[in-house]
Amino acid sequence: MNDADGSSASPPAVHDPYHALRYRDYRLLLIGGLITATGGQMFSLAVGWELYNRTNEAMALGLVGLAQVIPIFLFSLPAGQVADRLDRRMIGAVAQCIRALSSLLLVYISYTKGPVEVVYLCLFINGTTRAFHAPARMALMPQILPAAAFANAVSWNTTGFQIASVTGPALGGFVLGLTHYAWPVYLIDSVTSVVNVICILNIRPTPAAPKKGPPTLRSLLAGLRFVWNTKVLLATITLDLFGVLLGGAAALLPVYAKDILHCGPEGLGWLRASESVGALTMAIFIAHRPPMRRAGPALLWSVAGFGLGIVVFGLSESFWLSMAAMAFCGACDNISVVIRHTLMQLRTPDHMRGRVAAVNTVFIASSNELGQVESGTVAHYFGPVFAVVSGGIGTILVVLGAAVLWPEIRTLGHLHDEKPAEPPKRCPPAPPAAPTPPSAPASPAVAPGD
Repeated sequence: MNDADGSSASPPAVHDPYHALRYRDYRLLLIGGLITATGGQMFSLAVGWELYNRTNEAMALGLVGLAQVIPIFLFSLPAGQVADRLDRRMIGAVAQCIRALSSLLLVYISYTKGPVEVVYLCLFINGTTRAFHAPARMALMPQILPAAAFANAVSWNTTGFQIASVTGPALGGFVLGLTHYAWPVYLIDSVTSVVNVICILNIRPTPAAPKKGPPTLRSLLAGLRFVWNTKVLLATITLDLFGVLLGGAAALLPVYAKDILHCGPEGLGWLRASESVGALTMAIFIAHRPPMRRAGPALLWSVAGFGLGIVVFGLSESFWLSMAAMAFCGACDNISVVIRHTLMQLRTPDHMRGRVAAVNTVFIASSNELGQVESGTVAHYFGPVFAVVSGGIGTILVVLGAAVLWPEIRTLGHLHDEKPAEPPKRCPPAPPAAPTPPSAPASPAVAPGD
């Protein structure tokens, strides 16, 4: 793959924290993802705030997750098969166009105070676009990067997402506080989706090998079988699934902001952003460090730390302590995300990347929405504090169970020692670039993104 100026980039002998960023197509994927993720974070904040103010029911926040998780369950596996057979770039572009139209519909519903049921319909549409976009985007990476850059790309992916998660809620809270309406936020989200489409369409991926034979139920379920038989992947996905499912404190942030911490929409934005501040700090730290030497124990401790942070947040009545607890949760969560995504890229054959990515979407993406359902339901019957604290304790218990059930995860070592599932046939490492003097290290031309 070549950089924007036509020169070749190559994986250096020593750790290069900007390795993936030296590839033009990856930068486009990164920037588009960063922009649309920022809009999505603003969107998520505004939807929760508007629905809770219109209904004054914690259950309404749980239904936000339910409306988005149903299409993920229905469409993610077929979307993975589509991503392994059709142009992954076009799948992502079409999904983002539909999302933009859905957000425009929500602008009208919010402005006119239309039926709340239509808000959930728009959320269902957004969940559907996510089901198709996520596997296509993840499976596109091997067509624009060599395998040696995967771990670094995952670090920058999470860095970009956390940048969006910091700026998105803060901007969303600012717009809500300034206008006192949610519809301007939905309009911004629609625009960010259009910008992402422009970035995606300018990517020039190496063509994937054509798939032979018609799609079958067996091929549809191949991703599930692969994950089930690859115990390390199964363990990492399970940890993330139950950790986010039980530790879904983010779904109840509107309740905490309004009824417990009394910090208003601006404070809600900063609470949402604080988790991402911690994650962003950790992501930048990981990107500038060599691959982890003891990835398995790091994964277990990070998920347990996430659960502990959730417990502290649930018991806190101090705005600043709550922000610190959420920042700690974000830092711990980022460690597990980097390990999981790196293992998935390195252990999955290219012809199955779409379907395995779809399995990841089903379990990981749905865990966020199901976590909202779980948190909203428990809070409805037992109160928000019990819902958050019990979820954090449950996360710690899941870590203990995973360590016993899958001993492979306890012994997982250096990620640098992981070998690709198959040789990178279509995107080999480029010839070595000219050496750079030690006093002037190379730096990326653009800021890191999603």
